[in-house]
Amino acid sequence: MRQLHEMRWYLLEAQERTYDPATAREARELADSIASVAHADVDELLSIDAEGMRVSVRELLMDVGAEVRGSYFADAGRPDLCLHPGADLAGTDLRAHRLCGADLRGALLIGADLRGCDLSGTDLLGADLRGTRLEDADLSYALYLTQPQIDSARGNSRTRVPAAVSLPGGWRGD
Repeated sequence: MRQLHEMRWYLLEAQERTYDPATAREARELADSIASVAHADVDELLSIDAEGMRVSVRELLMDVGAEVRGSYFADAGRPDLCLHPGADLAGTDLRAHRLCGADLRGALLIGADLRGCDLSGTDLLGADLRGTRLEDADLSYALYLTQPQIDSARGNSRTRVPAAVSLPGGWRGD
């Protein structure tokens, strides 16, 4: 059930972020389908093709991510080559790197230093942000950022996050 709700969360963001009306419609339809499954009885829930649903959601999220990230490459150079899906960037100081439009899906960012960075258009789906330094960073237009990711990171009252995510209470006091 948790996975269904997570997929729906991501799809609703994808629907808002895509520039393509057909993709927005597809995201909405997938989200609606997941919502109806989530309200089904146990027998129906156990009979769904969960793997097929995950594959469809994954493909759509990757397409929207590529579309949004691509818009950040239009007026500037591509992000550094060390910034890629699944990258091990634990403890790395990334403040001098261009992060806008980077694909950091599933990246290991434990304890990384992103203070003051602009992460607009950065895909953070499944990125591990435990202990990541986000003070004064702008994540307001980052892709697929969740509350648990923010809750596990370090930031301050000047850290900007998407509207659907809240600053942790301990970040508001400085």
